[in-house]
Amino acid sequence: MYKIFLIMIAIGLPLSVLGSLLHWPVVMMFIVYSLTIVALAGYMGRATESIAIHTGPRIGGLINATFGNAVELIIAFFALKSGLITVVLASLTGSVLGNLLLVMGLSFFVGGLKFKRQKFNVYDARHNSGLLVFAVLVAFVIPEIFAMEMGDVKTFTFSIGISIILILLYLAALFFKLVTHRGVYQTGDEGEHGTETAEWSRRKAVFILLLATLAVAYVSESLVHTFEEVGEAFGWSELFIGVIVVAIVGNAAEHASAIIMAYKNKMDIAVEIAVGSTLQIAMFVAPILVLTSMFFQEKMPLVFTIPELISMVTAVLLAIVITNDGETNWFEGATILAAYFIMGIGFFLL
Repeated sequence: MYKIFLIMIAIGLPLSVLGSLLHWPVVMMFIVYSLTIVALAGYMGRATESIAIHTGPRIGGLINATFGNAVELIIAFFALKSGLITVVLASLTGSVLGNLLLVMGLSFFVGGLKFKRQKFNVYDARHNSGLLVFAVLVAFVIPEIFAMEMGDVKTFTFSIGISIILILLYLAALFFKLVTHRGVYQTGDEGEHGTETAEWSRRKAVFILLLATLAVAYVSESLVHTFEEVGEAFGWSELFIGVIVVAIVGNAAEHASAIIMAYKNKMDIAVEIAVGSTLQIAMFVAPILVLTSMFFQEKMPLVFTIPELISMVTAVLLAIVITNDGETNWFEGATILAAYFIMGIGFFLL
C-alpha cells in the first residue's frame, strides 16, 4: 500500500505543479490534486503510527488527529480566503460526520471482521462523550438558536466569544488528559506498547510529517480553486463538496490510520483518532477559522444549516450510544456506516 502511495506522490506532485502552470482541464486537476493529497495523507498516517509507538496511544492519537486536521485546516483556510463560507462550514460538518461515522464505522467494521469483540478504554469513551455533547450540542446548536433573534454583527460577535471559550476548554481538556490525569486510567494499548518496535525513529517520523504537511498545503491551495467548476461539471452543490468531498480528502490520514490500528486490534488508538479528531475540529479548528475570518472580507459566524446541525447531533448521539460500553463488533461498525451513507445521500440530493 505504501509503495502505491509513494508512486502516487512521485507522479502527483510534479503533475500538480505542471497542471497549475499550464492550466490543464480543471476536472482532471481536481482528481490529480485529490489523489495526491490522499497519498500524502497515507504517509502522514504511516509516520504517526511510528510516533504512537514511541509516545503511547493518547499522544499518538492526538498527533495523528492534529496533523490529519492540519490538512483540513489548510484547505478550509484557502476556501475561507476565497470567500467560500458555505464550503468551509460544510467541510467542518463533513469532518464531524466523517470522523464519527465513516472513520469509526470503518474501523469497527474492519477490525470486527478479524476479531469478534474489540475492547477500548471505557473511561476515555465516557469522558469524550461529555466533550462531544458540549462541543456539538451546546457550542454549535446554541449559536443557531440565538442567531434567529440577532443581526449579522451580533451573531458574529457571539461566535467570536464562543470560539474563544471552545479553544480554552480544548486546551484544558488536553492538560487534563496528558498532564494532571495521565496514567490514571490505564489503557490496554499502553500496557502492550513497550513490546512493539517502531518502523521509523521519532525524528524521522516527525520530519516526514512536516514535509508531507507542507506538500499538502501547496496542493490544497490549488484544489480549492477547482471547486466551483467541478461542482458545475458534476452537478454537485457547495454543501455536498464540503460535507463529503473535502471532508474525505482532508481527513484521509485519520481514515487510513484508524482502520490500520483497528485491524491490528489497537482500539484505544483507533477510537482516540476518530473521536479526538472530531473534538479537535469542533473545539479548535472551527473556532480558529471563525477568528481567522475576522481578517477577511467575508466573516464566518459559527452558524450551520439545519440539515448540517441535525446530522452532527445525530452522529454524536449514535457515537455515544455505541462507544459508552467500551467494546464493539463489526455489526456496530456497519450500523454507523449505514448512518453515514444515509446522510451522504441526503446532502447529495439537497
